[in-house]
Amino acid sequence: QSHYVACMASILSQMDKEHYSTYIQAFPSRPELMDFLMEIFILFKDLIGKTVYPGDWVVMNMVQNREFLRAINHFATTLTELFLSDSDFELQLWNNYFHLAVAFLTQDSLQLENFSPAKRNSILAKYGDMRATIGASIRDMWYRLGQRKIEFIPGMVGPILEMTLVPELELRKSTIPIFFDMMLCEQRLTGSFSRFEDEILRRLDSEVEGGRGDEQYMQLFKSILLSCCQSHPELAKPGEDFVRLVSELLERLMDYRAVMNDENKTYSMSCTVNLLNFYKEIDRQAMYIRYLYKLKDLHISYENYTEGAYTLLLHARLLTWSEESNAAPVPGPHGLHLHTQRQLKEALYNQIIEYFDQGKMWEEAIHICKELAEQYESHVFDYEMLSDILQREARFYEKILKVLRPSPDYFAVGYYGQGFPTFLRNKVFIYRGKEYERREDFEMQLLSPFPNAEKLKSTSPPGQDITDSPGQYIQCFTVQPAEEAKVRLKGRSIPEQITNFYKANHVQRFSYSRPFKRGPSDPDNEFANMWIERTTFRTAYPLPGILRWFVVTSTETIIISPLENAIETMMKTNEKIMSEINRHQNDPSLPINPLSMLLNGIVDPAVMGGFTKYEKAFFQEPYMQEHPEDAGKIEKLKDLIAWQIPLLAEGIRIHGQKVTEDLRPFHERMEQCFEQLRAKVESQYGVREMMFFEDRRSGRPRSIAWVPDWDRLSHAGARQPPHSTEAPPAPKPARRPSESEEQRNERRENRASSIFGCRRQDPRQSISELPEPKDEKWRLSCNVSESSLSTDGKQPLPSQAAAAAQPSTAGSSLSPTGFGGRVKSASKLHPLPRKFSPAVYETFLEQSDA
Repeated sequence: QSHYVACMASILSQMDKEHYSTYIQAFPSRPELMDFLMEIFILFKDLIGKTVYPGDWVVMNMVQNREFLRAINHFATTLTELFLSDSDFELQLWNNYFHLAVAFLTQDSLQLENFSPAKRNSILAKYGDMRATIGASIRDMWYRLGQRKIEFIPGMVGPILEMTLVPELELRKSTIPIFFDMMLCEQRLTGSFSRFEDEILRRLDSEVEGGRGDEQYMQLFKSILLSCCQSHPELAKPGEDFVRLVSELLERLMDYRAVMNDENKTYSMSCTVNLLNFYKEIDRQAMYIRYLYKLKDLHISYENYTEGAYTLLLHARLLTWSEESNAAPVPGPHGLHLHTQRQLKEALYNQIIEYFDQGKMWEEAIHICKELAEQYESHVFDYEMLSDILQREARFYEKILKVLRPSPDYFAVGYYGQGFPTFLRNKVFIYRGKEYERREDFEMQLLSPFPNAEKLKSTSPPGQDITDSPGQYIQCFTVQPAEEAKVRLKGRSIPEQITNFYKANHVQRFSYSRPFKRGPSDPDNEFANMWIERTTFRTAYPLPGILRWFVVTSTETIIISPLENAIETMMKTNEKIMSEINRHQNDPSLPINPLSMLLNGIVDPAVMGGFTKYEKAFFQEPYMQEHPEDAGKIEKLKDLIAWQIPLLAEGIRIHGQKVTEDLRPFHERMEQCFEQLRAKVESQYGVREMMFFEDRRSGRPRSIAWVPDWDRLSHAGARQPPHSTEAPPAPKPARRPSESEEQRNERRENRASSIFGCRRQDPRQSISELPEPKDEKWRLSCNVSESSLSTDGKQPLPSQAAAAAQPSTAGSSLSPTGFGGRVKSASKLHPLPRKFSPAVYETFLEQSDA
């Protein structure tokens, strides 16, 4: 074949203009000439595409190209002379010419930038840059088409784009204006250039991803087309919008291309999301779905199953539960045999459920199960599938309670300096870490794509000298989720396995606290001048989502005073005690060491110091006189200290039940310290008592109600209310529940949980007749009066029960944790038993269960 091509090139080299003219005129008819031109164009294109000679045979390739170029230009003259007029125009012949000319221009052997400087200069000196010659011919042939141009739109948009992307400045300058001519032609004939716009956006995606296009091209495209559009009023505004659209797409495509082959696919995912969001904004659904599946594949390859599920969910949300056919092509196996939207949506939902299961996001999987169950039950009446999906849903509920699921850490990462790509430059992102991922390991992965980047040691925002520098600086630190708790979870006895999920997921606000000192330093008490600078970051979307990270869209910084810091510290300490109590009540097999260290660190005077430090810093007369506005906060801190005592008591009780004999002296020492601490706190800040009731019910572990609203403190309740002078109303006879009600109450008792709280007695019922409340929230938020029980464990008299229905005169209050209990002032005006005896406790349970 190479011999044949060499012979043909030799023959062509012997032909001059007269030879070509004579040969063309020798055809007896116009159809025969057209057939010849068709065949010669196809032959040349085939030979150019096959690259007959090896790549290093530069001379032979250049000789062949030189002769082909001469022949193509001669045949182009024949086209304009014989096949351009309205009566003689041949669309397919012209189309073949344009495709041949573009294939010749874009062939590898003519891309001089790929050669060494010496070889490039040698080729230019002997043969010139043939790309510029053929490019000028293509441009001239296009403008000769006149009104026929519309017949090549959008078919020729792709080849012309491919030609303009060749990295040769003069060629680009001479051929980019063809795009404007296409826009103008379509605009004048149809009123818009939508077909041209759709095609160039579609072809740009594949061309740039394939390696073509650069910053110079984007700037030339923008400047040339804007200049052309401004000279035509009808295209000024739509042309400007189109140029902006293409510029934004080119920027995103080049960012994507720069990182798509990196070993670390983190930034490929970011660029993919930028592209799919762009296509969503401009309503190009096919391209949007294409990048959704690219993103999904990246996530699954990195075992990011949660993010892969959220990505597929975006496609599923575009579909309806109908028998309509799928409008856009679907990549992957789902698109081969699933023809209706219902079929595809069902298949996607099952895949999403599987991914959520693998990512331990069972709450999200349950939502999808419910939607599928609704379809099976009420729309398609497929009860077999309904049974299967309900069983899967039940397993997910079980996993929520029984499978260990650690909460992820979150990291703030800032990329500062002009050396980063535009999608990272001088931006801050919040990253969601993987299970048990340490910050050191996370930072190593973060820095691997940027070996020259410098890690900033400070967590403060860098100055302009860093952000404007040509280098790369990365800042990384851990942040905490700062979302408010769900309203439906407040004030309810909910297992920690459930509430922990909502603390660490569906979060859009994150905080970072940086301590600093202000004012005179006190070496004996660091709390006195320990201020906190708290920065709250808000991300573009909640985490988790279709990425493991999202950019920060806004930040807010507040300053927290030492007193407010002390209040927060006490709140967190109480929450930690409560969490440990819940853990040990839910799982008695847990090791005791964490609980031992937590309790001992608080009650042992040799270890603790928080109470004393706070008292010295904030409870002294000079501070209160100097800061009268802090009176309410001081009372709040005192109340938190007082409420910690019953929490510690319960923790020590559990510790005593589980402690081994060799640690018994340690436990006794801790009990002694606690009694001293309790005596001190109760004498100064009053008594806070919580009622411990353990429901005799199985199936759900005993737990403490999780109420994050710590502002509901009871310092106001510490003041004793005056005794009521009104006579109590006569008790009404209580209605006995029917047999069915008793059975329902018994079943409810068997499946509910134990609580750390109390019940309010209905004024119309004695304790022995008190049924289980139906409303869980009401049951948790109520109090019981100690006066309704006698200390000897006997059932109270009716008069006592009636009196117990009156508001407590001893100051009952809702604790900051949402537990029912009693607040007594430090003066103890009304002595009451400190805690129930076991006999009273058991008697009360028996009576209430009746």
